[in-house]
Amino acid sequence: MMRELDTRYTQERELSWLRFNERVLEEARDEQVPLFERLKFAAIFTSNLDEFFMIRVGSISDMTLSKQAHVDSKSGLTPTEQLQVIFKTVPGLYKQRDKIIAQLEKRLRTCNICSLTPGELDGKERKQVERWFKDYVQPVLSPMVVDSHHPFPHLPSNRLTIALTLQLNGQRCFGLVPLPKALPPYVQLEEQGLRYLLTEQVVLHFADGLFEQYQVEEKCVISVTRNADISPEDEDYDVGEDFRAHMQKILKKRARLAPVRLELQGEASPELQQFLCQRLNLSEQQVFKSKSPLIMSYVYALESKLPQESAAALCYLPYTPQWPAGLIKGEKLIPQILRRDVLLFYPFHTMEPFLQLVREAANDPAVLSIKITIYRLASTAKLVEYLAAAAENGKDVTVLMELRARFDEQNNIAWAQRLEEAGCTILYGFEHYKVHSKICLITRRDKGRIQYITQIGTGNYNEKTARLYTDFCLMTASPAIGSDGAAFFQNMSTSNLHGEYHQLMVAPNSLKNRILELIDREIEKARQNQPARIFFKVNSVTDRQLIDKLAEASQAGVSVTLNVRGICCLRPGVPGLTDHIRVFSIVGRYLEHPRIYAFGVGEGTRLYIGSADLMTRNTERRVEIACPVADPAVRTQIRRYVELFCSDNVKARNMDPDGNYTMVPREEGAPEINAQAILMDEAVQEAKAAACLPPPQPKREGLFRRLFRKGVS
Repeated sequence: MMRELDTRYTQERELSWLRFNERVLEEARDEQVPLFERLKFAAIFTSNLDEFFMIRVGSISDMTLSKQAHVDSKSGLTPTEQLQVIFKTVPGLYKQRDKIIAQLEKRLRTCNICSLTPGELDGKERKQVERWFKDYVQPVLSPMVVDSHHPFPHLPSNRLTIALTLQLNGQRCFGLVPLPKALPPYVQLEEQGLRYLLTEQVVLHFADGLFEQYQVEEKCVISVTRNADISPEDEDYDVGEDFRAHMQKILKKRARLAPVRLELQGEASPELQQFLCQRLNLSEQQVFKSKSPLIMSYVYALESKLPQESAAALCYLPYTPQWPAGLIKGEKLIPQILRRDVLLFYPFHTMEPFLQLVREAANDPAVLSIKITIYRLASTAKLVEYLAAAAENGKDVTVLMELRARFDEQNNIAWAQRLEEAGCTILYGFEHYKVHSKICLITRRDKGRIQYITQIGTGNYNEKTARLYTDFCLMTASPAIGSDGAAFFQNMSTSNLHGEYHQLMVAPNSLKNRILELIDREIEKARQNQPARIFFKVNSVTDRQLIDKLAEASQAGVSVTLNVRGICCLRPGVPGLTDHIRVFSIVGRYLEHPRIYAFGVGEGTRLYIGSADLMTRNTERRVEIACPVADPAVRTQIRRYVELFCSDNVKARNMDPDGNYTMVPREEGAPEINAQAILMDEAVQEAKAAACLPPPQPKREGLFRRLFRKGVS
């Protein structure tokens, strides 16, 4: 018999995510955020919502087709009921976004940054736009009439299309003008400042001329969102088939999956909406109307076009990630890490020390091998160059490349081919488990003994996002952690998910059980009236077993703090159930991404960093690693960061018992604490202080060693 679900302190996952994205939209409303950055937050909200429909709504839509009954463990809702909650909630978010973007565009116009419509142009500007349309746009358009002789075309996901209602000889039909991906998102006018028209508005204006023999009754911009929740591990493929080739097939299939949303910008009659819904097999609830642009990726391209004085006034001041004060710049990294552990905190610290470590290893005669797991990389990656150089220098280089990193599959396929050509050994993980861990193991032989340098991260080896996401990178020469790292790669190469480790917590076999044990340890301490505390900093909390265990800890009197950026299905502050739990989220200039797990109080705290969120997919269906932090200096660093996050009263928001977010209260006269801003300032000040220190003096060579080196007896 199934245990009855207790939903008194949990909430529906998708509703929690939508509340998080509303929190992103709040940044677009914040007067303390520079004006153009606010427009970027509106663009982030938009792309987040796109992915939400592609992945989450797509997944739930698939569940509605299953013959097996399914009930969500956090809300007690069926998939159909979950979709109803989503479709009821999302229109309000569209209205908020429309209002915010209209206000932002109005404010930007006072700075001579203008998103214009064709009706606002003067004669000279109209000629420029008309010439641009005829010369560059019209030749690549494929307008089509949909009638009994012309079937409804495939509309790719998240691409713009002009939809029209046409009439010819008293007969009504419909037209479509898909906008090719190759078209630029906007045309810039030949004037001072930044005055531009979005391409869809230009095509919409000239669309009548594309259907000369028809009378155009109405027209609007539309975008279809398709289900992209393909899980390659669920797909059937021949055992002997090359996995890269299989992934190429999956990517082609993704574009043709079922529609889950239709967006409309502009006025559309009930007849046009009904026609589109019928052809796309969508209900009216899946149609969402917007006054704002449907795709806002153009905002990032605009930033580079801003006049210098406008950028200085409207954008964040540029920040350069700093060299960490604890490392001596100009000195080799390997000897420094052999002396003590090093923690980098992106983007406050630069990724360069880690890249330098790999570059040194590629050329170090003592290095025998480099092994690494890769989930996501930038389109240009120094790391790949250094790994390839290591292989070409005769090192044993093993790369466990996860080809199923969602939306980065094509990029990873290309990198895998490049590394394979350089002589690296490429592994592709497991059929039913994504490898999401972030570990790099360098093995050396020095004076006849083996040395390990292990890097454990909370984020990807992506040189671009390391400037945008906050993440930890721990580099240690701990023999115990290195031995576990060596065992990990041996297990990965032999498809063994059940290996035993002494220091590392590794999912899917041991991480979740170990976390449960550590929570139980704090529960037992609380029951004995001893100080007990649990702290997690993660992106999401959805694992029902862990949620229930945290509620149990709260009921035992354990102080539980959860710093959760996005989804949190646990509702804090429910009397008698979760009233010792605080949940807060920080959304700021950088995307919060580290995972920290801490159990205990004071020096006895068990402290870990790792790659796993508290989600069932991470704890049970992925290969994840969490690493203990033992070095006193690094523990002090992380403790300082945790205290700073918990004290934030500018960007932090507390979750209420109903799942909504409210501003952290600040006492009158209390200083503002913006954790990210403080960390930026501190990194700069520490780097300046380190630069003022005298350079390290080379060690003086003893007389005997000098004579011996010269061959003098």
